Amino acid sequence: MGDMKLASQCSTEMTTGHVFIAVSLDGFIARRDGDIDWLENLDAENEDNGFAEMMASVDGLIMGRATFQKVLSFGEWVYEKPVVVMSRSLTQTDIPDHLKERVRLSRSTPKTLLGELDAEGWRRAYLDGGKVIQSFLSEGLIEDLWLTRAPVLIGEGLPLFGPVPHDTNLAHRDTRVFPSGLVSSKYRIVQGT
Repeated sequence: MGDMKLASQCSTEMTTGHVFIAVSLDGFIARRDGDIDWLENLDAENEDNGFAEMMASVDGLIMGRATFQKVLSFGEWVYEKPVVVMSRSLTQTDIPDHLKERVRLSRSTPKTLLGELDAEGWRRAYLDGGKVIQSFLSEGLIEDLWLTRAPVLIGEGLPLFGPVPHDTNLAHRDTRVFPSGLVSSKYRIVQGT
């Protein structure tokens, strides 16, 4: 244990990835069809569950195609900061005209993308979407995870985590409980040296 260091202490010079995401109590981020109605039905509308704090701490967002398309379905674009959508299938025509100044596509690998964003001055990137999170995690590019467990079991769906190339140790940093029943826990990724 004495040889372990927090990921943030290992690489403070490159842009770091940060996760803030809700999961059902049984570990799913969405139903199989991508629907998050189970999350929308919680009585948590007026709770500050840390989202504003996360958004204030990052330079922009990196999300996957499915997450981007889901956010578009909400009607109102909620992000003021720049968004990079990782996709091999979307094209510029898939980005609505009113978002072309704030949203761009990338076909880069996670490590290459963080290097590109680092060159642009980004220091912290909010990662969203199961496949994006899984790919950054497998490459050791996530500094911390803020997971909010919702008090609902949906039985099946899209899991937050998939196979990992090796054990990933986490250090608990904080847990907050909200009146709606949401429980948010923040963890730092611990890297071996």
